[in-house]
Amino acid sequence: MGSRYKGTEAETLALNAYIKLQRAADSVSGRTHRHLAQVNLSTSQFGVLECLFHLGPLCQRDIGRKILKSSGNISTVIDNLEKRGYVIRQRSSEDRRYISVDLTTSGRALIAERFPHHVREIVANTKKLTPREQEQLSRLCKKLGIP
Repeated sequence: MGSRYKGTEAETLALNAYIKLQRAADSVSGRTHRHLAQVNLSTSQFGVLECLFHLGPLCQRDIGRKILKSSGNISTVIDNLEKRGYVIRQRSSEDRRYISVDLTTSGRALIAERFPHHVREIVANTKKLTPREQEQLSRLCKKLGIP
């Protein structure tokens, strides 16, 4: 269903495209992240674990930038992961103001076990598109995401 807004042709076209993009993103995201409920993780918590798994220890600010979360939100997400024993904060001995976040052994085990499920869900959700269409979608999303 498109927009019922009675604007210019350009406005209607843009609104309809946006609605379809948002609905598709929400639908795919919901199906892709469904497996996280099995281990009681939020999408943001999974994002932090995945970020640290692939990039290694980072400060909270850098994690927030990587997963597109605000500093206040990322603090809460990391607090909750720390309470569950999945991450640890470590203060730098050279600069006491710098605190890095790293995976614990149980956090590393959890993300190593969950990430293959995540990849399978992404593949299953994008297989409706041909490889060429997937490349085209990637280019268009990148273009749209550049301010």
